[in-house]
Amino acid sequence: MQTPLTPLDWKRRAIKYYPEKIAVIDEGKEFTYKEFGERTDRLAAALSEAGIKQGDHVAVMLPNTHYMLECFYGICQLGAVMVPLNYRISAADMEYIINHSDAKMLIVDEEFAAPIEEIVDNLSLEQIILVPVEGQKSSIKSIDYESFLQHARATILPEVEIDENQLLTLNYTSGTTSKPKGVMQTHRSNYINAANFMFHLGVKHDDVYLHTLPMFHANGWGGVWAITAAGATHVCLRKVDPPVILDVFEKKGISLLCGAPTVVNMLVNDPKAKETTVTTNPRMGTAGSPPAAALIKKAQDILGINMIHVYGLTETAPFILYCEWKTDFDSKSADDQATIKARQGIELAFNGETKVIRPDGEEVEWNGEELGEIVTRGNVVMKGYYKDPEKTAEAIKDGWFHTGDLAVTHPDGYIEIRDRAKDLIISGGENISSTEVEGVLYKHKDVLEVAVIAIPNEKWGEVPKAIIVLQPNAQVTEQEIIDYCRDNMAHFKAPKEVEFVESLPKTATGKLQKFRLREMHWGSFKKVN
Repeated sequence: MQTPLTPLDWKRRAIKYYPEKIAVIDEGKEFTYKEFGERTDRLAAALSEAGIKQGDHVAVMLPNTHYMLECFYGICQLGAVMVPLNYRISAADMEYIINHSDAKMLIVDEEFAAPIEEIVDNLSLEQIILVPVEGQKSSIKSIDYESFLQHARATILPEVEIDENQLLTLNYTSGTTSKPKGVMQTHRSNYINAANFMFHLGVKHDDVYLHTLPMFHANGWGGVWAITAAGATHVCLRKVDPPVILDVFEKKGISLLCGAPTVVNMLVNDPKAKETTVTTNPRMGTAGSPPAAALIKKAQDILGINMIHVYGLTETAPFILYCEWKTDFDSKSADDQATIKARQGIELAFNGETKVIRPDGEEVEWNGEELGEIVTRGNVVMKGYYKDPEKTAEAIKDGWFHTGDLAVTHPDGYIEIRDRAKDLIISGGENISSTEVEGVLYKHKDVLEVAVIAIPNEKWGEVPKAIIVLQPNAQVTEQEIIDYCRDNMAHFKAPKEVEFVESLPKTATGKLQKFRLREMHWGSFKKVN
């Protein structure tokens, strides 16, 4: 009597109960759940007629459009595996991922087709489907997406028996010091993660969800499934443009969105934010890098956004912690509330067990001081890295996935990240959290963005350096920044150097790429931690 846990079943439910409800809004287009279902079924039928069958892999490189949403459902309901691609990576990485993933077909947006033109002769693809974009012209030999759908003979799909433990998506991590790794996520792990998304972000039938977070990134953190499950409305956003987002908040009645702290920073610091009154008081899930308490406070004060801090990794589908809000916190000051919201928090209801451990495997004291590594096990941990048993064994030891994030556990059980293991600064034997220093600097009125890294030092081994993007027209000196830090934290933690830059390197999801900053400073020195 059991049925497999698969998020695909939520599409069936949405069509059954909400056929005339608006499912997807994409600029000037709108689709009801009935229409969305028909389009995804037609895509599945076209794929089947093109030879895609259960277990086959289909790569997709699309921005946040209705086409991307259709691919998640149309590909996966065949029992095929979707391989979402980051359209901002290099052509070389695209070539590696497409071939390594054993993708038989690629569905690509015309705006991002140029890198594919460079590598197309090296790809082991059987077919390319192109989503046309006005003003773009690609020379790739391909089939137009809409034509592909229209020529499907019927939308009667082949019967596919889904095993909840079979692959649903193959999500590639960004390569930094090695080739990108393919994270194998199953129907079950996606289902459980989306259930957490629904429950802990409070997704309701009347929600209007704005896809600011790239859908290719850990399947939009599960939003591609969870919004459909509730019969809520997806609002697609081709690119992150703060003035457009602030307009859309009111025009579409946005009640929920997700994004990295960098996106939050872009919104609160956009000139339009001071002129905009957001009456919908949207909820926003944020993760990707530890958000500064000062940034959370700005988002709540300036735009009225209710910030919800979540934490996870691609390898965990991704959610494993969230900062649960308790009524006891309501009586605290705004600053204290923001500090609490900056913590990663506690286990979600459905994902499994997460804790902070010492090198010997024992859990750290719940004192908010002892540093350890976050590890997790349970329902959302990946099946492994595709075709890479060695990396899988390195990441999953004795049944626990090791995140590489260093954290403390507070007396109430709330976990708070202090740093990535590779980002921790060890100066003269003292541990310095780069995120702690960044948190102080984000309170400075002239700081727009900041990254703190270790740089080599003959006396101390390494010392902190702050790399700062200033607010427009701000004028502040290196010494003033250093003095500010020394006035607000232990002197040994304060940056010894400050550099002002126009921008910081980031991933497509807005995550700081500190390794690129470190590479510029270490040269022949070897960073050992």
